[in-house]
Amino acid sequence: MRANFIIREVLNGLRRNITMTVAMVLTTAITLGMLGGGMLVIQMADKSQKIFLDRVEMQFFINDAVTKADPNCLSAPCTTLRTNLEAEPGVGSVTFISQDQAFRTAKAAWEKDSPELADFIRKEAYQGALRVRMDDPSRFGDVLDKFSRAEGVDGVLDQRDLVKRIFSVLDGARNAAFAIAAVLAVAAILLIVNTVQIAAYTRKTEVSIMRLVGATRWYTQLPFLLEAVVAAVVGALLAIGGLFLAKIFFFDKALEDLYGVNILARITTADVWFVSPWLVLSGILLAGLTAYGTLRVYVRE
Repeated sequence: MRANFIIREVLNGLRRNITMTVAMVLTTAITLGMLGGGMLVIQMADKSQKIFLDRVEMQFFINDAVTKADPNCLSAPCTTLRTNLEAEPGVGSVTFISQDQAFRTAKAAWEKDSPELADFIRKEAYQGALRVRMDDPSRFGDVLDKFSRAEGVDGVLDQRDLVKRIFSVLDGARNAAFAIAAVLAVAAILLIVNTVQIAAYTRKTEVSIMRLVGATRWYTQLPFLLEAVVAAVVGALLAIGGLFLAKIFFFDKALEDLYGVNILARITTADVWFVSPWLVLSGILLAGLTAYGTLRVYVRE
């Protein structure tokens, strides 16, 4: 009987304040949708960084004197550096790139992109180099620090800096999504406060009578609390549906080219399902705590 009463009161409350309820549902849905979008971007960034780190490489440029004296890396200090790099834990492969190879590769690239400037490319501008690929990306920094000042090394190309710049864009998108979600969360909290206050005021006499006949404070306030939670759960479900639609019509289509060349990790249906319970839980906590605090402050009888 008590459960039936509470359910009936919750449904009646949602129906009485239909416009406020709809506004609360939509605001909560947008808030949680932006939160979920930020969480999906985090997952994409984490998986994409792993892709890049698995492919990232470093190059140790041989100084001009060694390059000129030993153009094919057949003697020390070039061979010593190569042997030491190959023996280092975490190193997958070490490839020597001669000055001639570097020059031909660069000239071919210039001829393709800017043929009018290709004739100005000079071989002397390039150096021999040792290209290092890592089997263990976590050892990247250790290897770089250890050999960046080795004998015969003139400079180092660290592709991690490029990776960091690429993913700073994703970090910005994530931060923007979270910032918008925070602003909308404030709006959702204010809507929940107003909705609970209006609901409590319209049933003030009803609640007073129930208290006079022995109903506990918790029993009289529970319907108001559940109204907010139900609206938040509906909003969370709408947000989850929106994320699935965003995956299909935005992520899958707008990022298709980047997915195809394995630059960005694909956001999968499993990723959306992974964040979904967190959105429902966030909605319940947001609505439940806000409604409870409002009732404690506003409804004192």
